Amino acid sequence: MKIFTSKAELSHLLTELKKENKNIGLVPTMGALHSGHLSLIKTAKQQTDVVVCSIFINPTQFTDQKDLEKYPRTVSADIEKLTEAACDYLFLPEVTEMYEENETWHLDLGYLENILEGKFRPGHYQGVTQVVFKLFQIVNPTKAFFGQKDYQQVLIIRKMVDILNLPVELVMCPIKRNDEGLALSSRNIHLSDIEKSKALLLSRALLTIRDVSANHTPEELKSIALNILESDAEIKLDYFELLDKDTLTTLNNDSKGIVALLAATIGKTRLIDNMIFN
Repeated sequence: MKIFTSKAELSHLLTELKKENKNIGLVPTMGALHSGHLSLIKTAKQQTDVVVCSIFINPTQFTDQKDLEKYPRTVSADIEKLTEAACDYLFLPEVTEMYEENETWHLDLGYLENILEGKFRPGHYQGVTQVVFKLFQIVNPTKAFFGQKDYQQVLIIRKMVDILNLPVELVMCPIKRNDEGLALSSRNIHLSDIEKSKALLLSRALLTIRDVSANHTPEELKSIALNILESDAEIKLDYFELLDKDTLTTLNNDSKGIVALLAATIGKTRLIDNMIFN
């Protein structure tokens, strides 16, 4: 695996590979890689000729400076994992390589920007689209691979691709969970053993309503989930919603599926999770 810190050098190499009719796969990450990220690399290797992984902790998507400072940084371990996964190229830029001084960005993302995560983290998705657009410009990928765990983010990026008419196919890959059901996340490293046990209530709530969804209304399903989530006072719930899986709008007779989304803080760690079902 070759490591690039210069966007110009990486872009030049990939341009040459595209001239050879190579399909380029991009897996954007912020590092602290786990098996969920590696599953994206695996899928990208199956669907494209050349796989580029980026590791960049993007400052513009953090609404809390303390959250940025405590975000886990494990670059040496990440490089080992990517090498073992046979990733072709790693893009590892500094902030000054990605951003000009006093650079600005705004994209009209509509209602998607202001609900769920957008409501609790104002400006977050402007930062996400800003950096993903930059990565798309540098890598010019045929396909870009994102995890379902950041479900709203995938829909936001899809909106950006549509608005800007970008020539990239987005691939959403399933959530990876540990043996007990906890969604894998770089932030899980901050959970104590007791907090990890409590965090299992998040996936339990989602799995429970998925399994009984055929026999209950959305309102009943939400009540069942909240009873589980509120059974432990140390779980501080930001939101739990059942929405149209394609639009994140209120469910109606035309909805082709449901996505249940939640965010909660356990101890000092904020976690998100979701599940799709009919």
